[in-house]
Amino acid sequence: MLGSLARVVARFYQKNRSSSKHNQGGDFVYVANQGGNNISQYRAAGNGSLFPLETVTVAAGTTPVFIAAHPTAKYVYVANQGSNDISQYKIAENGSLVTLAPPAAAGTAPVAIAIDPMGRYAYAVNNSSNELSQYSIEPNGTLKALSPATIVTGAVPVAVLVDPSGRYVYVVNNSSNNISQFVISENGSLLPLSPATTGTGIAPRSMAIDAYGKFACVVNRTSGNVTQYTISSSGELKQIPGPVAAGKHPISIAFSSTGIYAYVVNQNDNNISQYKLVDKVRLETMTPSSVVSLVTPVHIAVSMSGKFAYVCNITSNDIAQYAVDEAGKLSALPRNEWGDTTIKAGISPRCVICVSDKKTGE
Repeated sequence: MLGSLARVVARFYQKNRSSSKHNQGGDFVYVANQGGNNISQYRAAGNGSLFPLETVTVAAGTTPVFIAAHPTAKYVYVANQGSNDISQYKIAENGSLVTLAPPAAAGTAPVAIAIDPMGRYAYAVNNSSNELSQYSIEPNGTLKALSPATIVTGAVPVAVLVDPSGRYVYVVNNSSNNISQFVISENGSLLPLSPATTGTGIAPRSMAIDAYGKFACVVNRTSGNVTQYTISSSGELKQIPGPVAAGKHPISIAFSSTGIYAYVVNQNDNNISQYKLVDKVRLETMTPSSVVSLVTPVHIAVSMSGKFAYVCNITSNDIAQYAVDEAGKLSALPRNEWGDTTIKAGISPRCVICVSDKKTGE
């Protein structure tokens, strides 16, 4: 009897959180919980605070570790490291993810996905098979393997990125300490640039490109710094001498929506380093140099408006929420009407993304 009553109360509480008058008009936010094999779903309120959707989670494959959204905000794709496939979803009007098609096959241990800005192609790096799976995106949002279905990368690829022009693709190779560089051919398949690779620091983990497509940076987990590059008109990366210091074991990086500010997640320092992009060619540490996160932060996402940021913490199983001021500095969001300063996620949240609530191309 008491158990039944508790479930009713929990459902009432959840429904009221989800339908709050403050829970209107913001991004949809999704978190991949690698230990729970599911995706947590939220709506951002006007003040940036996250509220779970009425359907709190949706099932994914085994060990989901990365989420990517289609540029139209209609579809979401999840890399399932344990089941070697990509889950495919349609975003419903209320933000809930609905299965679009059976998972698309990938290589061994897919860990990251990138989609070109025009939404035509998707690329997934396979951590254990040292290759990249390449797909076309059909008009209904489903993935279809290109020919060839895979191409070789460096050793232990961990991140993949398409530049803002949609012409070039970069793969971060954790064990070979370099970046593979590709051009996208007319049919979407990748061809190596010359040179085919460029160096990084030790154990690179994540990469970001500024909004102009002229500057790139890579966080190096073992060397504890950020390598910086200029991007030529033909797509080649040229390393800028002198990496920028980060915290202990940096693992993720993201630019603000303006491309002026950058944030690095330091996994073993439990904080976020803050930088400003100066003259579009170098990162400069801001003051303060970092803000506190929770226990073992692993990934950061900035809202579509650029006013808020969210960090998932894989040990404390929650999401830290921040406001972004006009100078690009992060500050923890104040306690919301439900008494939350942080938001609970599932088991071992590994990736967080923000998706606009306004679909395009209807």
